[in-house]
Amino acid sequence: MRPHLSINVTDVETSVAFYKKVFGVDPQKKTQNYAKFDLAEPSLNFAMLATDGSRLPSRVNHLGIEVTSEEDVLKWKAKLEGQGIKTLREEQTDCCYAIQDKIWFKDPDGNSWEVFFVHSQLPVEAAEPPSDEKGMGCSPESGCC
Repeated sequence: MRPHLSINVTDVETSVAFYKKVFGVDPQKKTQNYAKFDLAEPSLNFAMLATDGSRLPSRVNHLGIEVTSEEDVLKWKAKLEGQGIKTLREEQTDCCYAIQDKIWFKDPDGNSWEVFFVHSQLPVEAAEPPSDEKGMGCSPESGCC
């Protein structure tokens, strides 16, 4: 089993160029208005469709890739920054009811992604997590998720 995610993008060419940097592979399928990345690591069927009069760009709270170690977070950071993608790093942050190390980055349409490692879970309290005030994702100054 593997998840499938399809997002609406304003420009398929720009998004394909960005996600080739993120995932390190070419899309399996690509047309002027569609692209699909068939990924092994992370295991994901990831597609995008161009916006038109009936489709708006996708907006979600954030997307994420959970990795198995702090070292994996740093590998992703180095890989992304090596491709010219700006990242924001957080260490030992209290986020989404867990202690995590993570990095954040944004795609060309402004969707926030996190690559994160969970050190430990925290108890769930009645309050919702705070909103993202910085625009990049969680940060020590703004709270989290």
